[in-house]
Amino acid sequence: MKMCSWIKKPALQRALIAGILLFLATVNAFAQDGIEGINEANTKVRSYFSAGTNLMYAVGAILGLIGAVKVYQKWNAGDQDTGKVAAAWFGSCIFLVVVATVIQSFFGIS
Repeated sequence: MKMCSWIKKPALQRALIAGILLFLATVNAFAQDGIEGINEANTKVRSYFSAGTNLMYAVGAILGLIGAVKVYQKWNAGDQDTGKVAAAWFGSCIFLVVVATVIQSFFGIS
């Protein structure tokens, strides 16, 4: 293998090796900061899950109340599609509760 003529000089070899070592040390330092940043982001995101699931339960409760009023109005008006509307509102409330429960069980939030 043929080496470049400018690398054959000892001073340049030492400078090249020092530069490579400095680069590797810098990359290692940035990698450690990156791992710490990822761990910190993981902790922060997991801390939001309990508040998010509680919010989903609250939204489900509000949707349940709104849906009950809508179904009651349709029922009193004598509409024929009251069953479909009731199923749709009830299904959306159940979906929100199931999603919140699955998120809690999947991520191990107590």
